Amino acid sequence: MKVVRELKADRQTDRQTDRQTDRQVDTECGQQESDRHLEPAMFAGRASAAGAAVGPSAAAGGKGGKFSVEELYGFNKKPKVNRGNSGKSEKGEGKKEMKEKEESALASQILEAARRLMERRRLEIYLKECDVIMEQSSMPYRNLGKSGLRVSCLGLGTWVTFGSQISDEMAESVMTAAYDSGVNLFDTAEVYASGRAESTLGNILKKKGWRRSSYVVTTKIYWGGQAETERGLSRKHIIEGLRGSLSRLQLDYVDIVFANRSDINAPMEEVVRAMTFVIDQGMAMYWGTSRWNAVEIMEAYSIARQFNLVPPVCEQAEYHYFQRDKVELHLPELYHKIGVGAMTWSPLACGLLTGKYNEGVPESSRAAMKGYAWLKERLSSDEGKKQLSKIKELHLLADRLKCTAAQLAIAWCLRSEGVSSVLLGVSNTDQLLENLGSLRVLTQLTPPLIAEMDVLLSNKPRTGKKEPRS
Repeated sequence: MKVVRELKADRQTDRQTDRQTDRQVDTECGQQESDRHLEPAMFAGRASAAGAAVGPSAAAGGKGGKFSVEELYGFNKKPKVNRGNSGKSEKGEGKKEMKEKEESALASQILEAARRLMERRRLEIYLKECDVIMEQSSMPYRNLGKSGLRVSCLGLGTWVTFGSQISDEMAESVMTAAYDSGVNLFDTAEVYASGRAESTLGNILKKKGWRRSSYVVTTKIYWGGQAETERGLSRKHIIEGLRGSLSRLQLDYVDIVFANRSDINAPMEEVVRAMTFVIDQGMAMYWGTSRWNAVEIMEAYSIARQFNLVPPVCEQAEYHYFQRDKVELHLPELYHKIGVGAMTWSPLACGLLTGKYNEGVPESSRAAMKGYAWLKERLSSDEGKKQLSKIKELHLLADRLKCTAAQLAIAWCLRSEGVSSVLLGVSNTDQLLENLGSLRVLTQLTPPLIAEMDVLLSNKPRTGKKEPRS
């Protein structure tokens, strides 16, 4: 009986503590709002910059019912819009309806941002009582597709740089600066520098001793060696290739293993079953695709659902000013239908968008490196010359925004729907810090500015659907 009484007393104490915490949260949130005097437009911008990650919204107000988010920000369920008289023309009604939709969307963004802020404050206060301190970072994080994995919206790639273009010491400096800035995503592949990129990344991770649970490592499988069985997406190579990658990385598992292109010689069911196997064995947490088309991704998803296997969660795709169709047309549809997100690479088009090639090919540039003759040919082609002309105009736009051309190009990639993270390829810490500055530019990319850039680029993808008549 004594034990029962003690348990009841403990439960009563816990309930009192919860109520006190809720009241404290409500008070602090209200005080924070009165102190900051945040404008709705600022909150909408913050929601856009944070990527508007999809997830369940927290309860708006405290349990005491002192206020709700809607009351706090002056909204009911939807913003009220005067509809006008019935005698107005159809064109006028269409404009009002469009305005109503825009205001409704803005209200939803503001409320979602407010809910996230209040949810974070509640969590901070609760953790403070548990003597746990949340790590602060200005880096926005987004869900990888519709999975629960949270990744930094800017990740660090190792293609060309690690184990090849830069020294191991510089690679360590770049990784340290990235991690300290909130980057938690590091991408590599078995083929990068013939495996040396993975080895360099693994050595740095081991030396730094960061908590394994605090970062995400991804690798890609396809080209593993010279033998016929050391490449492709057979069950044999997926399993053996990933084991080799883990050995070079000195890790027990990678967070995501990507199929680094599709394989016409491997049945799709075999690929999906092999990826499911490495996940079941604890060698990877998730799997994704790289340079697959929408039909192939959908086929893999359908087979996974048919045989109760693990479907892909992400597609790695090239994305920049001059490579738009896949990320802007096809991947958003997959994101909404089956939850596949986009992790994009080459936001600067191998350095083309920085303007370094405007006056020729510098000796230290990527186009001058062995094995990149294709890039040099691309620059000298008619299409390349047209692109260089547009890049000069984009530089003027970047000057107007008081940012660099690289920052504008990366922010432009981040504004796209369904993009979970943009992978950066840098050769030194100064370049990394410059690229990270694109997060500040993201809030300046208003719809009119994006429309201006679309006119300048003249390559906005078309859906093929007929536009409704006004």
